[in-house]
Amino acid sequence: MATIKPFKGLRPPRQLVERVASRPYDVLNSDEARREAEGNEMSLYHIIRPEIDFPVGTDEHDERVYQKAAENFRLWQERGWLVQDKNAHYYIYAQTMNGRTQYGLVVGAYVPDYLNGVIKKHELTRRDKEEDRMKHVRVCNANIEPVFFAYPDNEVLDALVRRYVAGREPEYDFVAPGDGFGHTFWVVDDGKDIETITREFDKMPALYIADGHHRSAAAALVGAEKARQNPNHRGNEEYNYFMAVCFPAGQLTIIDYNRVVRDLNGMTPAGFLEALGKHFTVEDRGADEPYRPTGLHNFALYVDGRWYSLTAREGTYDDADPIGVLDVTISSRYILDELLGIRDLRSDRRIDFVGGIRGLGELKRRVDSGEMAMALALYPVSMKQLMDIADTGNIMPPKTTWFEPKLRSGLVIHKLE
Repeated sequence: MATIKPFKGLRPPRQLVERVASRPYDVLNSDEARREAEGNEMSLYHIIRPEIDFPVGTDEHDERVYQKAAENFRLWQERGWLVQDKNAHYYIYAQTMNGRTQYGLVVGAYVPDYLNGVIKKHELTRRDKEEDRMKHVRVCNANIEPVFFAYPDNEVLDALVRRYVAGREPEYDFVAPGDGFGHTFWVVDDGKDIETITREFDKMPALYIADGHHRSAAAALVGAEKARQNPNHRGNEEYNYFMAVCFPAGQLTIIDYNRVVRDLNGMTPAGFLEALGKHFTVEDRGADEPYRPTGLHNFALYVDGRWYSLTAREGTYDDADPIGVLDVTISSRYILDELLGIRDLRSDRRIDFVGGIRGLGELKRRVDSGEMAMALALYPVSMKQLMDIADTGNIMPPKTTWFEPKLRSGLVIHKLE
């Protein structure tokens, strides 16, 4: 069963939240962070992307950069830009995109739950990325940014959240610049409500990492490391928990995660289309309007200025296999590997990935520019597929899921003291 706890959140005062809050560290590069933080000394980018305080070109993994993160984190607290709550709370965090709102609970997730599989993952992690975030957690002694979990739908928790949303003024309520997404935040400070949340999570057999596998691994590994290093470890220390925003699975939508490829492995567009016919029904959809996949096992291909519908033929997938039935598996096996010779999606530089939030127009743009030779749009996986894969201990192929909107960083921080 899932163990969680409330915590004393470190948060910006209401009047400063929009200046402090930022996008997550991993959705933008150093140059973009530098531009977004320009003229804003309070921006969280100075803590999560501290290389922006050094000359352009400074390695973000330089030891001085990590130390700068810790120094800035300390200064933000000294200056009152981040203030710790006096009591332990849960928090409600609502995100609104395109008129649709999803409501998450900000909790302290239990490190042993990650290590023993109660917190389930569906992606592999890379050790270098884990170590980067572990260094950041160590020097700051805090989870600066939350991870994104899903939990099985729960009517008791839904009712509690509805009551706060309807009857309480939010602590924060703003629309983020750039993406136009709404972010609203409530403090759960009633003792009975805190008990209810803890009790309902305790009934759940599992929690699921939706987004943030590297941050989850880093936070849990640092917590376990601190437990080993403490000769008086009792198990109730704050480092035994890390910060997660947990959303009901039924409220979440996974967006497509699409592929663009630089060349056709020596084939002409006509030859490539002919070769696709072995495993797919290929239909020309013209040049005027982008074609969007209509369901599972249907793909949209853009090549040589035209859109095509590709429908996987019977025998290319296995409905009884939670991995074999995925469209990323079908496309990887019969298009990327068999025809284009792309076997390692993590390292092959001939392929790139485009989140569906950017739209089909971005795929067309990258091909028409000559940068890429073809683009492939996939029908998104479902939350049920994700949870089934995690429950069976399987791992999804790389670049399968894209969640949007991203969590806003800086609304609340969890200190490990």
